Amino acid sequence: MLLENKTAVIYGAGGAVGGAVAKAFAREGARVFLTGRNLGPIEEIATVITAHGGSAEAAPVDALDEAAVDEHMEATLRRTGRIDISFNAITAVRQPGVQGIPISALPVDSFMAPITAYLRSHFLTARAAARAMSAQGSGVILMHTPEPARLGAPLVGGMGPAWAAMEAFNRNLSAEFGARGVRAVCLRSTGLPETHTIDVVFDLHARAIGISREQFLAMIESMTHIKRSTTLAEVANAAVFLASDKASSMTGTVLNLTGGMIVD
Repeated sequence: MLLENKTAVIYGAGGAVGGAVAKAFAREGARVFLTGRNLGPIEEIATVITAHGGSAEAAPVDALDEAAVDEHMEATLRRTGRIDISFNAITAVRQPGVQGIPISALPVDSFMAPITAYLRSHFLTARAAARAMSAQGSGVILMHTPEPARLGAPLVGGMGPAWAAMEAFNRNLSAEFGARGVRAVCLRSTGLPETHTIDVVFDLHARAIGISREQFLAMIESMTHIKRSTTLAEVANAAVFLASDKASSMTGTVLNLTGGMIVD
């Protein structure tokens, strides 16, 4: 198993991406600590993992709350003695009122909301992880962005700048902590049609340009080389690889899972 004897903390583990990655980490032998604002969804994920023989514990943690993030990290360290993987998969912003609106008509607070929320959360969780990982001399900090982080797209408001800033922050983390054995890598995918968030987002964009959600999805997928969207399973499998020792030289970079929509 690729992650045997590793400890992973996952923020936003009750969501589609966080839950899929948590299950994949546990399947590969990691002991996973699941966090989220609401206990119910993460307890459901933990139940599924333990039912399949994995190790999972759930705790309510608001990843925008500095004290809550730090206290959970410290408590986990006392329990386990080390933190090997930190993955932040939060979806911190409700998309209605943020996407699907021309910039010229977008209120400043709506533009700033994702920039403030995503950068604050990723700073808090990465800082907590980096402190622990630097002390032990190893660890991996992971995050996830979609293609507008790199590809100019209309009607995304502050989401594109927020995702681009996350990728820049990922590079900064690597530059600062790489010499101490800490890697930082971002997974970049297309939007994920299997998730509720993309249902909402694609509907907003489709309405804004006067087509159906299905037509919008087809238009987006036609922009890829493989003519389809990234799947949750592909994101989860890539996260497992990045978190494993097999990716030990990968840091300060983005793993491109956009199916050719973005070509590096």
